[in-house]
Amino acid sequence: MKISASVLCILLVLGVQAQQKPTELDKSPMDMSYWPNNYPLLKMSGKAKEMPVARVIYSRPARNNRAIFGGILKYNELWRLGANEATEVEFFSNVKIAGKNVNKGRYTLYCIPSEKKWTIILNKDNYSWGGYTYDSKKDVLRTDIDIDKSTEPAEWLTLYFEEAKNGANLVFLWDDLKASLPIVLMPK
Repeated sequence: MKISASVLCILLVLGVQAQQKPTELDKSPMDMSYWPNNYPLLKMSGKAKEMPVARVIYSRPARNNRAIFGGILKYNELWRLGANEATEVEFFSNVKIAGKNVNKGRYTLYCIPSEKKWTIILNKDNYSWGGYTYDSKKDVLRTDIDIDKSTEPAEWLTLYFEEAKNGANLVFLWDDLKASLPIVLMPK
């Protein structure tokens, strides 16, 4: 009986020590935006008739009184469009971006910011952390988009879909800049 109790105590101690501690709260929380907006609420209320068209999954860094563009984000260098893992966009339907057909599926989204425009990149190497393993051979699409000064500076990086004629714009908002990637919904 003493051996069984000793073995049980040892197993209990090892089990407690083997458990992983949860990670600390991240400084750049993960977020998700849908097209159509509020898709999860529409689905829960029974108002969603179909799958969403798209969603974007990203981490939201804060400005924290830092110089963002041309500061912590160097011009003409690859950016993961967020923090931590590279931002991912998932299309549940075929779409067209910059005149190019993009098949439904999940893609990693990168950006090369410059002072006058941004180059947006869709890449098929998913589940990447940052841009450290970026491989341009896996690019599905590259397109330039215009940037504008925002009327209200954004403390947190914000990505969302905004309805537009024939589709939506994926809007990127941070610091005093706003950029939009037009996405056209392909007929089924």
